[in-house]
Amino acid sequence: MIRFSVFSGGEPAGSVDLCGAYVVGSDHVPIRADIALKNGQIQCGKRTAGPAALAILWPVPGMGKILLETTRLPERETPYVLQVELLRGRLMRMVNKVEEWQQFDGEAGKTDAERIGQCRAALIEALKADGPAEAAAIAERGLAIAVETGEDMVLRLARDLYDRRRRQPQIAPRRPFGCTVDLKNGNETYRRRLTSGFDFATIPFSWQELQPSEQQFNWKATDSWVEWLAKNRIPVRGSSLVSFEERHVPPWLYVWEHDFETLRDLIYDHVRRVVHRYGAHITTWDVISGIHACNCLSFNFEQLMELTRMSVAVAKQVCPRATVTIDLVAPWGEYYARNQRTIPPLLYADMAIQSGVNFDAFGLQFYFGVGVDGMYVRDFFQIATLLDRFAALGKPLHVTAVQVPSGMEPDKGDAWGGQMPVSGGGMWREEWSEQLQSRWLRSFYELALSKPMIESVTWRNLSDQAGHYLPNGGLLRADLTPKPAYEQLLAMRKDLLSNGRSGRAVAVGRSVPR
Repeated sequence: MIRFSVFSGGEPAGSVDLCGAYVVGSDHVPIRADIALKNGQIQCGKRTAGPAALAILWPVPGMGKILLETTRLPERETPYVLQVELLRGRLMRMVNKVEEWQQFDGEAGKTDAERIGQCRAALIEALKADGPAEAAAIAERGLAIAVETGEDMVLRLARDLYDRRRRQPQIAPRRPFGCTVDLKNGNETYRRRLTSGFDFATIPFSWQELQPSEQQFNWKATDSWVEWLAKNRIPVRGSSLVSFEERHVPPWLYVWEHDFETLRDLIYDHVRRVVHRYGAHITTWDVISGIHACNCLSFNFEQLMELTRMSVAVAKQVCPRATVTIDLVAPWGEYYARNQRTIPPLLYADMAIQSGVNFDAFGLQFYFGVGVDGMYVRDFFQIATLLDRFAALGKPLHVTAVQVPSGMEPDKGDAWGGQMPVSGGGMWREEWSEQLQSRWLRSFYELALSKPMIESVTWRNLSDQAGHYLPNGGLLRADLTPKPAYEQLLAMRKDLLSNGRSGRAVAVGRSVPR
């Protein structure tokens, strides 16, 4: 067991927010553990031997409430001081990244070096403190400097690289702005906002909606949207073709839950049917989406990999020139600490490559601001580090969904019916608002598109009309008036277009020539 003493105001903490807390083992893989607060100590009863880190949602003055990680620590009799280990963890990761990015050039780099020196001095002072309460107070101040410094470095570097990339047509992202379509919304204002703000549209192909019963098909909504988008020369992307989230799996499929061969054949027919029907208009397919994390049919590891290989092969067979993407959700993999029948995202991604699956790119999804695994707020230093980790796999990347809230109020039109408070997922710098959503969007898009391996970014929902996913996460209000984030995205897109690229791309998602 690993224990952490937690102090607040010089006294042992009476309460700590353990929502979303989990333990991380080697290779960034979450591990199972029983986590509880007792007598001012967080006790982590690991079920795996070896050093481990604690990830916990923690308030950082000036930076919000963020999911942070300690360093990996061995078990010992004396409890660790949580704030000290959070500071040590962030400082260690910052120093490693600074060496990788060679970030200490120029005046800004010298300032960063000085601030990192302050963090290092705070850690040393905390380790020399007379008692754990004093050590916690010193480390708390150092942690605030460390988190702010790490994020400032990341965003400044991203801004510079994004500007450099967008000014060079040969390496600039080609039509990278996308949005997922609300199939039930045929409002003309909605459609006008969609065409004005984005280079391509993503059509979600939920099996449950397309085939509500075994012998019944419902193509009306998807046919209508695909035809309208094609008529208006807007490139279309297809997503969630194979997904084992409960909301995507038709109820009649559970009859075959323990018959893998039949399920495999049914999935084969489904993929072939959809790709054949729309292949003339859709040249990019997110064929597999999140099956490493959402597995309501309880497939084992070998079965999931077989379904991955088969689904990709079918899509390629029907549309040989299509770009086929494997979509990864909850990319930090917190879910694996709760459910061992899932697969850590990096392991699944690596296995897809090593197994010779014939796909073209990975998709990554980022949602923040809700108290659900995969959606607790992370700062941009952590996001940048994760993107670099997936880039090392050597495949092009697409951010296939991203979204943050624009307000803290309950939202009955979201996927949880307003029952999931936004405050439970943490905050970035301050409480979520429309202005903060806009600021976050610009920072994320600059970070993502500064990286040459990332070719597109798709915002999840355009509006806050009923049926959207994240609370208050649209770029338009429920009455379809624009939020500041929508205007921000329009400005970024206009700026990108002004650098010599005009006209719509014929296909979205193909690799940009380097």
